[in-house]
Amino acid sequence: MLTTDRTVMKEIQQKDFEEVKELYLSPVVRKYLGGPRDEESLPALFEGIRNSEGEGNSLYLVVREKGTQHFIGFVSLDPHQYGENIELSYQFLPRWWGKGYGSEIVKEVAAYAFHELNLQKLTAETQMANVYSCRLLEKAGMKLDKTITRFGETQCIYTLIPSEQR
Repeated sequence: MLTTDRTVMKEIQQKDFEEVKELYLSPVVRKYLGGPRDEESLPALFEGIRNSEGEGNSLYLVVREKGTQHFIGFVSLDPHQYGENIELSYQFLPRWWGKGYGSEIVKEVAAYAFHELNLQKLTAETQMANVYSCRLLEKAGMKLDKTITRFGETQCIYTLIPSEQR
C-alpha cells in the first residue's frame, strides 16, 4: 500500500473490476490511449493485469481518495513497449483531473520504484497531443527524452532517474 496526502493506493483486486472497467470504456479517458476498449474483452484484460501483478517489476495499484475511498483510477509499473525500461502509466477518471492528484500519485509511485524496487530509471509515454498528460509528467519531475511516431501519432517519451526526483 502507498499513500499520499490525499490518496491511498492498493494492489488491484477482483472487487475493483467494475470501477476499472469504467476507465477502459470511457471515450474521454481513452482518447489518447487507442479509444475505449470492447467491453467483452475487459474480463480477460483485467485477469491479465491481476496475473502479472508481482511478476518482475509489474505493479498495478488502484487509487482511492483518503477518507471517502472514492475511486480515482489506477497507476501501474510495467515493462515499456520495447522492454528497455519500466514504464509508469496511469488512467484517472475525468472528475479528478486538474486537481493535482496525478502528479501527487506519479511522484509517490516513482519514489516507491526507486527506493523499494531499486529501479534506476522510469519511462512514461504519452501522445504529444495529450498536453495535460505531458504537463502532469513534467510537474512530477520527468524530463522529455525523445519523441517517436507510433500508432500514427507523435509520442513523447519521458524519463526520470532517482537524482532528478523532487
